[in-house]
Amino acid sequence: MVSKERFFSATLIIGLTILAVVNKWFFIIVVLGLSTTALFEFYSIIKLKDIHVFRNTGLLVGAAIPLSIFFEWQLGGRWDSFFILIVFLITFLLQFAKNHTTDAIIGISATLFGILYVSWFFSYLIKIRMMLPGVQGVKLLAFILIVTKIADIGALIVGSRFGKTPLMPRVSPKKTIEGYLGGILFSLLAALVCSPFLPNYLDFPTWHIIFLGVFFGTLGQMGDLAESLIKRDCNVKDSGNVIPAFGGILDTIDSLLFCAPAFYFYMSALLQAG
Repeated sequence: MVSKERFFSATLIIGLTILAVVNKWFFIIVVLGLSTTALFEFYSIIKLKDIHVFRNTGLLVGAAIPLSIFFEWQLGGRWDSFFILIVFLITFLLQFAKNHTTDAIIGISATLFGILYVSWFFSYLIKIRMMLPGVQGVKLLAFILIVTKIADIGALIVGSRFGKTPLMPRVSPKKTIEGYLGGILFSLLAALVCSPFLPNYLDFPTWHIIFLGVFFGTLGQMGDLAESLIKRDCNVKDSGNVIPAFGGILDTIDSLLFCAPAFYFYMSALLQAG
């Protein structure tokens, strides 16, 4: 049975998500807020292992990524490479300024990994929304959000009722194969229901829509496991306690961190081919 706290949190999340999807200015505010908060949580988890990360710099860069994409601060086709170069240089300069070199490579790597894993990957939601003009981009964004997050719901419902076989106990003891399969089923059904959100001129056959549901349902749960691996290594249960009954922001968006960039590149290839 769903607790009142979980029901309230879920209702609030769904409401904010709908508003963010349809309104572009609220959308960038939400993406910016979620990505920077999730990145803060990530750095807080990493610090539990006594790893010194350049948190303030990481958060600043992490905030700049979604803003640069939304406002199209581009330098031709070389923006991504230039941005990566600048971030690397800044991080190494900060390391040079320290009076010791202990665990330098670990601190630098953790700082850069957090930026890439959280802010960069999550910001692909902006690229998806801007991929097609107007309502078409909104539909694409709604499709991947629903297909990905419904897998989380399916895995929770089926796993809690029928889960008996551990999926990967050394990473996440509570996740089960039954829950995983339930998530895939929910994701598959969501893809079929939301198929009108996909561009009509691409003429997706049913098998292709089923493939999208299975693939992104699986990839989203891999994203969940990836974050569980990080938390397990740092010996924490949740990334934070921002959302009652759900944990932290990183716990909430983890399944999207793999699905958003994969869906963007997949749809880009289809749109170019079409």
